[in-house]
Amino acid sequence: MDIPKNALFSCFLIIALFSSSSYAQCPAYTFSNNNLYTTCNALPVLNAFLHFNYHPSNHTVDLAYRHTEIISSNWVAWSLNPSGGRMVGAQSLVAFLNSSGVPHAYTSPITAYATGLQEGPLSFGVPRISAEFRNSNEMIIYATIQLPQGTTSFTHVWQFGAVSSGAARAHDMTPEHLRSFGNIDFATGVSVDTGAGSGGSRQRRRNVHGVLDVVSWGIMMPLGAMIARYLKVFKSANPAWFYLHVTCQTAAYIVGVAGWGTGLKLGSDSSGVVQTTHRNIGITLFTLATLQVFALLLRPKPDHKYRIYWNVYHHSIGYTVIVLSIVNIFKGLDILDPEKKWKRAYVGVLIAMGAVSVCLEAFTWFVVIKRKRTDKQSHIGNGVNVA
Repeated sequence: MDIPKNALFSCFLIIALFSSSSYAQCPAYTFSNNNLYTTCNALPVLNAFLHFNYHPSNHTVDLAYRHTEIISSNWVAWSLNPSGGRMVGAQSLVAFLNSSGVPHAYTSPITAYATGLQEGPLSFGVPRISAEFRNSNEMIIYATIQLPQGTTSFTHVWQFGAVSSGAARAHDMTPEHLRSFGNIDFATGVSVDTGAGSGGSRQRRRNVHGVLDVVSWGIMMPLGAMIARYLKVFKSANPAWFYLHVTCQTAAYIVGVAGWGTGLKLGSDSSGVVQTTHRNIGITLFTLATLQVFALLLRPKPDHKYRIYWNVYHHSIGYTVIVLSIVNIFKGLDILDPEKKWKRAYVGVLIAMGAVSVCLEAFTWFVVIKRKRTDKQSHIGNGVNVA
């Protein structure tokens, strides 16, 4: 029997769409309490699995959230967010081992990024919750939840982090942690990995932010300072060194502002813990660099009586910007968590610029001292001739 081409194409399209959007199915698993769940999805990141049974008669879900490859000092959490957001507004089921080594399971509503996962009631009922720690590397949260009326489809979020002194600490900010969310429909059992597309796009923006900042604040700014420091000692380089210095620093400022703006956008869209130190240093850098740009408009002439004060201001602010830039870049690399070769590459660039600076510093002092000696001998010789 011939199958119509349109029907065949439609079948393949449906299969492709379903396979690309749904999570992978779970491997076979036997729970210690012999619970059976009709539906299970292997969540795409962080080694987690969600098993559940949906009961349409009373709009409840019996579930087991299973998080593997963790250690005894970790907390785990699975959340629904009825508002459609990700972290803020998430209604969480949390579990970790208490000081006695017994699993402690509880509910925690998340109202802000800076949360310690404090215990509290959720916006929907949770008649039953418990936890089990198995095989020294797996935490399982068992719960029954009463779904909010009107829908069976929600955004869900899952995470894990460290426990210290009996309190949950902030989770890491790796790409996997930032992608740990998706959409789930308990009626159909279909779970869609929205974190893959959004996380990928967000990761690209994070990479662009990192590249812009490394090139501008981390390389061009120090290079511009080196030009001013070591070229102006040569009379033949005047005033070329000044225009090179201004060009390099202006270009660095423009690229840096682009990176700074990208960072602000990432921060406003962040679904994780806001990196306060990195953000605050970035704002400080933008402010100081902007002051440097405007200071050019107030630059006194070389023989002006206030020029020395302007020089002190300009040099101190400039070197402060360079030091803070390097510090913040390393903080940013820790947040971005790229392959180690990129961090090593930047360290190599810094070492190379440092080595060149040391050599040029020695040569500059040699030139300056030699010039002073020559000028002194010339003055003495002129004095003798006059006498």
